[in-house]
Amino acid sequence: MSCNVRKGGSSWAKIESDGTVRIGGSSVGKIESGGTIRMGGSSVGKVESGGTIRKGGSSFAKIERGGTLRKGGSSIGKIEDGGTIRKGGSSWGKIEGNASSYDVKRNVAALLFFWSG
Repeated sequence: MSCNVRKGGSSWAKIESDGTVRIGGSSVGKIESGGTIRMGGSSVGKVESGGTIRKGGSSFAKIERGGTLRKGGSSIGKIEDGGTIRKGGSSWGKIEGNASSYDVKRNVAALLFFWSG
């Protein structure tokens, strides 16, 4: 499932239908259909079907079904069904596309945790 992510009103990133992640038009990695996250061809983590995001094999973060983003058990933001991405309560960006799909939310959460710092 492809989608565009806007940050501050401008296009920031895109997840293409094959899982390729592009930032500023350049390929920076891939989220494979099984959830493996690759950068430079190497596996760096995984986003599991239940929303757990792993980095180097260890649980790193989670996106819950309702869109809440958690890191270390604490809520740090939310991806709303309308596509608004909130970090610390403030609007950070927006998903263009099928933002209510949990698959899209999982992939965007991985994008946020691995590529936005």
